[in-house]
Amino acid sequence: MDPVFLVEALPAGDRAVLDGEEARHAATVRRIRPGERLVLTDGRGGGARCVVDSVQAGRDASLGLRVEESWFEPAPELRVIVAQALAKGDRGELAVELATEAGVDEIVPWRAARSVAKWEDGPRGDKALARWRSTARAAAKQARRTWLPPVTEPVTTKQLAALAGEVDRALVLEAEAGVRLADAGLPAAGSLLLVVGPEGGIGPEELTVLSDAGARPVRLGQTVLRTSTAAAVALGALGALTPRWP
Repeated sequence: MDPVFLVEALPAGDRAVLDGEEARHAATVRRIRPGERLVLTDGRGGGARCVVDSVQAGRDASLGLRVEESWFEPAPELRVIVAQALAKGDRGELAVELATEAGVDEIVPWRAARSVAKWEDGPRGDKALARWRSTARAAAKQARRTWLPPVTEPVTTKQLAALAGEVDRALVLEAEAGVRLADAGLPAAGSLLLVVGPEGGIGPEELTVLSDAGARPVRLGQTVLRTSTAAAVALGALGALTPRWP
C-alpha cells in the first residue's frame, strides 16, 4: 500500500514538492525512489495520491511529485472525543496510538486523581504532551487516516466535567457500571465524550463530579481492561454499534 505523509497543505495543481522531515523520512527511512507512489494528507480530510518524479536525499531532502488524484473524506457524523487519564511509563502513548488507529477524533489528556504520572506545568509537561502528539501523528499515518486527531492541553477533573456538559453525550468507562455500552442509547451523530480512567480507577469523588455534569457510567463487558487498551476497544464497539463504520 502507498505510504502516507502529512503536509501542511495539499498541492493546488498537478505538481508538488515534499520536503522537510517528511521528505527525509521518505528518502532515507522508506527509501522511496522515482516511479513509486505515495499519499499526501493534510490531516483535515484531504488526500492526494502522487507519483514520485525525483528524489534528493540528505539533510535537505526533497521529493518531486506528480499528483494523480485528489479527494476529501468527510468527518464521521458521530465525533468521538476520548478523555484519556495520564498513565505511567509508555502506557499513555500506547493508549494514544491504539485509539488513533481505532479512529478517535480528538484526545484530551486527563489529570485524574489516581494517575501515577503527573504532567507538571513547564518543560517536562510540554515534553510529555509533545510525545502524545507525535504518537498520534505516527499512528494516523500508519492507519492511513486523512484525519489527524488533535491532542489538547491536559485538563483537570473540573475542566473535564465542563466538557462533559458541552457535548451531546458523555460516557465514563467504569467496570462496575450496571449499564453496558451497547445499551447506553448511543447517538448516530453529534459529539460523544468517552472518559477512560487511570490504572487505579476513577475515584468516587471524580465519578460524582462527572455524573453530576451529565456523564453516564457504562461498562464494556465482564473483564477489566488496562487504561492503555480501553479506549481502542470502546472505539471498536462504537464503530459497530453506530454508523461510524460504513
